[in-house]
Amino acid sequence: MKRYEKFADEIAELIRTGVLGPGEKVPSVRHASRTYGVSPSTVFQAYYLLEDRGLIQARARSGYFVREHAKRPLHEPELTSHAAHTTDVDVSELVFSVLASLKDPHTVPFGSAFPSPDLFPLPRLAKSMAHALRMLSPHEIIADMTAGNADLRRQIALRYMVSGVMLPMEELVIGNGAMEALNLCLQCVTQPGDLVAIESPTFYACLQVLERLQLKAVEIPVHPREGIDLSALEQSLEQLPIKACWFMSSLQNPLGASMSEAKKQALYELLVKHQVPLIEDDVYAELYFGSHPPKPVKSFDREGLVMHCSSFSKSLAPGYRIGWVAGGRYAEQIARLKLMTTISPSVPAQAALADYLQHGGYDRHLRKLRHALEMQQSAMLASAARHFPASTRVTRPAGGYFLWFEFPERLDSLQLLRLALAQGISLAPGPIFSASQGFRHCARLNYGHAWNARSEQAMEVLGRLVAGLL
Repeated sequence: MKRYEKFADEIAELIRTGVLGPGEKVPSVRHASRTYGVSPSTVFQAYYLLEDRGLIQARARSGYFVREHAKRPLHEPELTSHAAHTTDVDVSELVFSVLASLKDPHTVPFGSAFPSPDLFPLPRLAKSMAHALRMLSPHEIIADMTAGNADLRRQIALRYMVSGVMLPMEELVIGNGAMEALNLCLQCVTQPGDLVAIESPTFYACLQVLERLQLKAVEIPVHPREGIDLSALEQSLEQLPIKACWFMSSLQNPLGASMSEAKKQALYELLVKHQVPLIEDDVYAELYFGSHPPKPVKSFDREGLVMHCSSFSKSLAPGYRIGWVAGGRYAEQIARLKLMTTISPSVPAQAALADYLQHGGYDRHLRKLRHALEMQQSAMLASAARHFPASTRVTRPAGGYFLWFEFPERLDSLQLLRLALAQGISLAPGPIFSASQGFRHCARLNYGHAWNARSEQAMEVLGRLVAGLL
């Protein structure tokens, strides 16, 4: 990272944490140069970058100021109440009906589960694919089908090492996206009828997996900023025979919540105490907005109790379907189960990603991607503050590409979805994120697509629809 980019990230962190508030003046070029020990040209480059990211704006003869993203900021949702009980999962029909309604390419994709493909370096990936295939020997094609591409596993292990997790390559199992990895992990540690602790709200695919495997859900509430309610989890672990936990400790979908390092360590110690394995879904790990990547719970794992799952689908190559799991004590069992089901993900896709990670400038791409998402989040938050009723609550995640909106309880988000689709706008209604089909007055919106006049108009229409339902 260049010096001006690092300095820009430091100023962005001050804005993000509220040290520099909307409308406040940022340090002058001369003051910043003297205080931070950088050249005036470095400060100028940093401020130009922050302008491009939509965080600051220049005023004639006055300097640079933090943009007033929202003159009337909306409040944050509150933690839901909790009672330890089990739920039979039966949400697939609702989920499939909602997902089917979101497929129209002409709708504004606020309900999408993916960011815009325009944010990914697809032409560069194609070059890596061509180069990797030329270099791939017939022997490697067969060998990689079982263990996974050695170069890719090495690159993934290196990224773990940089984040402070020393991981032997033997622990890595390459799969068909993170969903296969998560499925395999759950199958390794549960039997039909077992209880699994999940977040509430949670990603709807997690609910579908539990339903398919005939598992029961124990819903643990999630604070919109701080993540899992540990006291509620401890109560459930003491009262119920929970066999596994499936959590997202960073940039949780749909809330965007991220646990602190101290809280992640406390979560791990609690699971060690009860000897309950954790399936850590960490697919958004690379999409953080701050200057420091969040550590996974896996970084505290000393007993192999954490199965850490991730993929390149959200950060680099959505159509390549390459994911992995660092399986801990369960790695061999996961690998065998994979061989009994899908055998291997695409060997060419693995080779292409290995080549890109080595030569394609992945970290440079990630910085560009994070900056785009951060700017688009600011735009959606500002638009919501302009157009949505003042009673609306919304999350402010430090990464990812989702916002979670909470409306007054009399609003029905399924009805809102029907009205919005008639206006050419999609959204993800709250009930698909809950085993008990709660959160009926909530919705998840995706800001992962370029913000333009159409996006702004869609938010204005949604605001009117919400007001009409209250």
